[in-house]
Order: sequence, then C-alpha cells, then structure tokens
Amino acid sequence: MNKLFVGLDLSLKDYKVSIIDQNGVEVVKPFSVTNDQNGADILIDTILRCCKALAVDTLFIGLESTSVYGWHIQHLLADSPQLKPYHPHIICFNPKLIENFKKSLGNLPKNDWVDANTIAERLRFGRLPKSCPVDFRYLALQRLTRYRYHLVENLAREKSYYLSNLFLKFSAICQDKVFSNNFGASATELFHEFLTVEDIATRSLDELIDFIMEHGKKHFECPQATAKALKETAAKSYRLNASVDNSLSFVLKSCLENIKALEKQIKAVDKAIEKELPLFKNEFLCLTSVKGIGPVLAAGLISEIGGISRFENDNALAKFSGLYWSEYQSGDFTADDTFIRKTGNHYLRYYFIQAAEQLRKYLPEFADYYSRKYNESKTHHHKRALVLTARKAVRLVFALLRDEKLYNPSARKGDISIS
Repeated sequence: MNKLFVGLDLSLKDYKVSIIDQNGVEVVKPFSVTNDQNGADILIDTILRCCKALAVDTLFIGLESTSVYGWHIQHLLADSPQLKPYHPHIICFNPKLIENFKKSLGNLPKNDWVDANTIAERLRFGRLPKSCPVDFRYLALQRLTRYRYHLVENLAREKSYYLSNLFLKFSAICQDKVFSNNFGASATELFHEFLTVEDIATRSLDELIDFIMEHGKKHFECPQATAKALKETAAKSYRLNASVDNSLSFVLKSCLENIKALEKQIKAVDKAIEKELPLFKNEFLCLTSVKGIGPVLAAGLISEIGGISRFENDNALAKFSGLYWSEYQSGDFTADDTFIRKTGNHYLRYYFIQAAEQLRKYLPEFADYYSRKYNESKTHHHKRALVLTARKAVRLVFALLRDEKLYNPSARKGDISIS
C-alpha cells in the first residue's frame, strides 16, 4: 500500500507545504501557496499529480491547530471530491505534539519550511490522532455552541469585574451579603435610587423598606430585616471621594448594560441552537432522555463529538475530550497522585463537566459517585470530584449514542431503542 504524507505549516496569509513518500523522500520541492481558494486549488492539483505518479492508495495531510487559520483548508481538503479516491486522512495536531516530535529529530532550525517537513514526518511516524470528519451539519451546530461558550465566558468575566467594582463602591454589601444575588432587581437598582452609600445610610428605614418591596417583587420574606441590614452595611462601608464615587457609578452602570446584553445574546443563541437540533433527532433524544441534560448541553456534546462512530470506545472519547489521567510508574513504584491531561478538545471537556454538574443533581447514581470522590480527595475536593464524575458521564453518553437507546436506569439491560 503506497502512502503519501503532506505537511502544512499555516499562517494568516499563506502556508508552507512539504510532501514526502512513505520512505521519507521529498516527492516535490517544498513550496508555498496563499491561504485562500486559489492557493487551495494549487495545493489540490499538486497533491493529485503526486498521488497519480506514485500510485498512492492512502493520503495523509497534517496541520497544527493554529487558531482559525487552518479552518477553511482543513475542511475543504477533507471534503474534496478529487481527493476522495485516495481516502484522505486530515489530521489536526496539537502544536505541543509537533514541538516534542521535532526535538526527537535533532537540533533543527526554527522556520516554517522545517515545521512543514516535521509535520509530514510526524504523519509518517504513525500513531495519529483521529482524522477530521466532514459533516457540515455538525460544523453548523458547532459554530453556535462554541459561540455560546464564548458568550458564557464573557458573561462570567463581566460579572466578576462588576463585583470587584461593587466592592469599591459599597464594600460592606459584598462582605455581609445583604442580597442573595447582587445581580437581582433590588441590588442592581440600588444606585439608581440612591446615588451614594451615604445616601443609603441617611435614608429612613421606611424608605428603604418601600424600595425593597417595590423592586423585590415580594421575593423577600422579611423586607424590614433586609432594609435594616442594608442600612447597617451602608453605615460601616468606606466613604469615597465624590469624583471616584461618580466614576464607579458609571462603571457599574456600564457593566450591568453589558451583562444584560450578553444574557440577551445567550437566549438568542439558545433559540438558534434549538432550530438546528431536528437534524440530530436520534442523538438529541438519546441524550435528553437523561434528566439534567437539556437541549443546550445535548447540542454542545453532539456538535463536538461529531458522530459517535469516530470513537472505538469510551476511552477514546475521553481522551479526545481531555478527560484522562497520566500514569507514572517505574519499577515497583506507581504514583498515586497523577494529573489530568488537558490536550484534548476543551469545548467538549467543558460540556461534559457541565453535564456532570447537572447529573449529580438529578441522578442518585451520579450524586453518590460525586460524594464518594469528594470525600476521597485530599485537595480541590469539588473540582476533582466533578472531573471524575464527568469521566463517568463520558461512559454514559458513549453508550447511549452508540446503541441509540434512551436512558432507563430502572431497566439498564432493556433500555428502549430508538426506531
């Protein structure tokens, strides 16, 4: 069986190409093409000529994961009808893997041409990651779920920034937790009604009670106690210079507007995700049959897995998502304390961890497992227990998608198949 190996070193404007045969011999002189459709056409034509000249049976094309620069060429090559007769495997390497492999080749210089050849040699070495699947249904859904991840990250960052400025403005309200939620209606309207901490401290208790009852929408069991606590925290909070106080008020108002805009965008993305889900009816039904996994979590898992047939078993899926642990053993010694590998798909790892957080709340099996691992941990109890629970969730998700069955904990051997 003749094999051809193509290494691509990508950048914003162009990429370097190295093509070698299965003996490591350069088939053509390394060349550069522009990172656009014209360059892709030149690359495909060159690869086709090499495949025909060497009677190639299988084609391997490798590139490093470099932001978005390789996104177009990666999927264009995998979906190219001209290359399909040569069964192309499109491999996207973690840059650390290529860097470590390059060290094993000796003291090589650092330039794009050498990097392209290193990638081609790494392909020839074997033991490759999973090749890039091309199913544009998954890619479309993936754009939405990754954008939602981006929005959620920004929302968390914005809320953290808001709370840090809230402490500067009104220190004691953060210390004493007058409101259960500092992003609730009462807390966020506080400085629209009262401009400064001094203004709150000097208001009558009745005025503060009226404010809490108006904006709290009857969610406070005892408005009088909340008003009294608010007045006490205002009295002991630091007083600020007027100009600094005004600047902080502006920052807090702007942060709240950003938070509301992000929350609105997340709701819009959730609706867009739900519109895509009918294309994945069976997968969606399998995952949402588990209490705690809703449409958004199901969509995130489905889009990043990209078809369960890509994975031989749950270990392969766990490794792809970065939910597996290193091993350290030498002679009679085996380390008890090992660290998690985080070289996989961090989006998929995020959605598995989010799923684990929900499953431990709704399913006794996962709740018991989480509690056991929490108690066994010596440090970082919650994080360790949650990640281990996520690894358990990988087994569940893999089994449901592989067998196309609904989750039925009371009859595990007779789960309902999806027709």
